[in-house]
Amino acid sequence: MKLLEYEGKEIFGRYGIPVLRRHGIIRIGDGPDALKLDGAGPWIVKAQVLAGGRGKAGGVKVAKTAAEARELTNKMLGMKMVTHQTQGKALTVEEVLVEDACAIARELYISVVLDRKAACPAIIASAEGGVSIEELAQSHPEKILKVAVDPEAGLLDYQARQLAFDLKIPQKNFCEFTQLARQLVKVFLELDASLVEINPLIISGEGKLIALDAKIVTDDNALFRHKDQAAKPDHEASEIEREARAIGINYIGLDGDIGCMVNGAGLAMATLDTVKMAGGDAANFLDVGGGANVEQVTRAFQIILKDPKVKAVLVNIFGGIMKCDNIAAGIVEASRKVKIHVPLIVRLEGTRVKEGREILAKSGIKIEQADSLWEAAQKAVAAAKR
Repeated sequence: MKLLEYEGKEIFGRYGIPVLRRHGIIRIGDGPDALKLDGAGPWIVKAQVLAGGRGKAGGVKVAKTAAEARELTNKMLGMKMVTHQTQGKALTVEEVLVEDACAIARELYISVVLDRKAACPAIIASAEGGVSIEELAQSHPEKILKVAVDPEAGLLDYQARQLAFDLKIPQKNFCEFTQLARQLVKVFLELDASLVEINPLIISGEGKLIALDAKIVTDDNALFRHKDQAAKPDHEASEIEREARAIGINYIGLDGDIGCMVNGAGLAMATLDTVKMAGGDAANFLDVGGGANVEQVTRAFQIILKDPKVKAVLVNIFGGIMKCDNIAAGIVEASRKVKIHVPLIVRLEGTRVKEGREILAKSGIKIEQADSLWEAAQKAVAAAKR
């Protein structure tokens, strides 16, 4: 799950990582008095979307007066934002963060990521932070520092000190920085995160370390350990994905036109790959689980068919815990409950597969059966092109 900047900063605040003072989170539909400014300003107005490069896209503005802050907030709400990270898609700004602005004396970059090759967290840092960190990593990789972290011990004192030396942290900020680095690792470990990033981490004009931005990505598979995070809305999920999650179906929308219903995540991935090899593109990743029942299959059909791009549906089920004849009966019953207006291709394999195929053949429902996944993928691709 990806968190918005203000959500990440709330977490930083709980861990003692310094952030700017917030004046409000303004949302579409809020009244004119929702923004309550304190002090003489200036203030920073920031669009809350899950994409970098907001500043270049007009999503980060400085307001010198209260009237200007309110005007900028109203202009940002509802705007369509395209940045270099949105892959050409426009994101709608539904929330705006307003906080104190501050002078910047120096920018740095620091993050904690999961190093999958080394099977441990790692700090990635650079003395040159800011909006062009990706280009810096490509053009001057020697300026990017990497520190492996023990997941049990966290960032050790000597590692934090060495990192501060390498980043040329001023003496007056030295202890403050080492504490911040240790806390950043603690956030990563305790939240089961895959990324915790500050870009930029600044030394302000007053000589203070401040996390000017916050980016946190947590592991969805660990949400059961974090009830507060699980209760938050998934800002990337579509309405269909949220509906599927509410009924216990793993669904991710994709860009193709072949709806896929599969039991088991590994089989689902293999199905998507096979569809691609056959010349098509999947419209979704949908895993109904190993013990799929009639209700789940019915709801899965309903969810798949809500996507207007779907031109064919491919059902690829392996009968293990749930035998093929029971699965076939569930598909038949679900097909009668749901008006399926596109071609339906079914491939069954596993326990009692012969009985399952007979049930489908005698059902009277228009179903194309396939003996193999490759045959099923080819039939689905051909059906989608008709």
